[in-house]
Amino acid sequence: RVPTTTRLPPRTFHSYLPRSHRTYSCVHCRAHLARHEELISKSFQGSHGRAYLFNSVVNVGCGPAEQRLLLTGLHSVADIFCESCKTTLGWKYEQAFESSQKYKEGKFIIEMSHMVKENGWD
Repeated sequence: RVPTTTRLPPRTFHSYLPRSHRTYSCVHCRAHLARHEELISKSFQGSHGRAYLFNSVVNVGCGPAEQRLLLTGLHSVADIFCESCKTTLGWKYEQAFESSQKYKEGKFIIEMSHMVKENGWD
């Protein structure tokens, strides 16, 4: 008797970014996360190293907001995770309490250790 194998359904992502665009994807499952055009800054520090600030992202879920004291002051942030593999990627700035930090509100931090560049970076 031949053992049967369980077939996993193919992975489908909520959003696919166009192949013609340089994109950032989840290093763990390759779900698309953001277009390069949405990148605001590369000079951020995450919990585990360098991180990028994005204007918008896709295929990302958001946890509950909580207040955290970060390097730039007190912020209300919500952890974000890959919708496909559920890996925590970084956080979303919900509210900044200092006027100089208001530009971060509604923006997303993704740590470099969780991203890979895809599509035409040569």
